[in-house]
Amino acid sequence: MTALHVGMDIVGIAIILLVLFDVFQSVIVPRAVGRSYRVTYVLWRGAWKIWPELALRIHPSDAGKREDFLATFAPLLLVMQLVLWSFLLLVGFGLALFASAKRIEPHPATFYQALYFAGTSFFTIGFGDFVGRSGWTRALSLAAGASGFGVVSTVTAFLFAIFGAFQQREQFVSLTSARAGTPPNGVGYLVVAAEAGTREGLDSAMRGAQAWTALVMETHLAYPVLAFFRSSHDYQSWVGTLGTLMDAATLMMTTVRGEPGEARIMYEIGRHAATDLIHYFHLTFQSHEPGITRLEFDVACERLERSGWDLHEREEAWRRFSTLRAAYAPQLNALARFFEIPPLQWIGDRSLLAAHRVPAPSSH
Repeated sequence: MTALHVGMDIVGIAIILLVLFDVFQSVIVPRAVGRSYRVTYVLWRGAWKIWPELALRIHPSDAGKREDFLATFAPLLLVMQLVLWSFLLLVGFGLALFASAKRIEPHPATFYQALYFAGTSFFTIGFGDFVGRSGWTRALSLAAGASGFGVVSTVTAFLFAIFGAFQQREQFVSLTSARAGTPPNGVGYLVVAAEAGTREGLDSAMRGAQAWTALVMETHLAYPVLAFFRSSHDYQSWVGTLGTLMDAATLMMTTVRGEPGEARIMYEIGRHAATDLIHYFHLTFQSHEPGITRLEFDVACERLERSGWDLHEREEAWRRFSTLRAAYAPQLNALARFFEIPPLQWIGDRSLLAAHRVPAPSSH
C-alpha cells in the first residue's frame, strides 16, 4: 500500500469518526455540548447568515410571506443535517475502500466506483457487484451498512423528540398570548389578570412559567435547531414569551404592591436561561441598559393603575425596575435580533427599522 493509499485511509476514517461524533453529540447527548469538531454547527451557523438576508429581499408589504420563508429554515436544516451526515459518511467510507481497492473484487478502478460500493453498503442495498476479499474491506462494508441504518434510525427518533418539544413549547406560548394580550407583553400580562379577576392565580401561572422556561433552556441548549422553529401565529415567539414573563415578574417584584411570590423565582430562572442561550449561540451585546425609557415605564404604570393595581412610589419603582431589567433585557434583545423575531413591546430591536424590514406592531 502506497503512502497515498495510507493517506486516503486515514482521511476516510477521520471523516467517519468526525461524523459519528457529531451525530452522537447532536442527537444522543441530552445536554448542551461544545461546538468544536462539529460539522452541523458550521452548517447552521453559515446557513443562518444567508437565510435572513434572503428573507430581507421579500417586499416589506408582504410580512407574512417573509415569516413563512424564515419558518422554512428549521425544517430544512433538519433535512440538510441528515443529507450532510450521509454524504460525508459515504465520502469517508469511499476513501477508505478506495485505499484498499486491491482487496476488493473486482478492483474499483476509480474513486467513484469505490463510492458506489460504499453507497450500496451504506443504504444496505447489497447488489454484490463489489465484494470485499479481506477482513478489513469486509469490516468497512459492514460498518458502512451499520452506520447507514444507525444514522437514519437515530435521526428518525430525534425528529420525534424535536417535534414533541416544539409542541410543548408552542402550547405554552399560545396560552401566554391569551393571558398577555396581542401582541403579548409583560404589562398586558398583569392588566389582563386584573381585568379578568385572576390575580390570585398569578402565583400558579408563574410556577407554570418557571417549568416552561426550564424546558426551553434545556431543550434549546441540547437541540439548538429548536430555537430556529418559529411560532405559527402572528406576534408569537418563544423569545417574546420569555420576555413577556420576565417583564411581568419584574413588575411584580418592583412596581406592583404585594408579595412577589413566585415571580422572584421566575426572574432568576429566566435570567439564567437568557444568559446560557446567549453564551451558547455566541452572541454579543454592547448595551447594559434596561432597554426602555422612563416615559415608556410611566405609560405602563398608568395602564396598571387604570386596571386596578396598587403601585409603589413611581421614582423608587423605576429605579428598581430599570436595575433588574438591565440584567436580562440586552440578552433578550440580542436573541430577538439573531433569530429575526419581529419587535414586540419592549422586546427586540425597536430602533428605526430599515425600509425593507417589518414595522414594529403597536404597543397597545
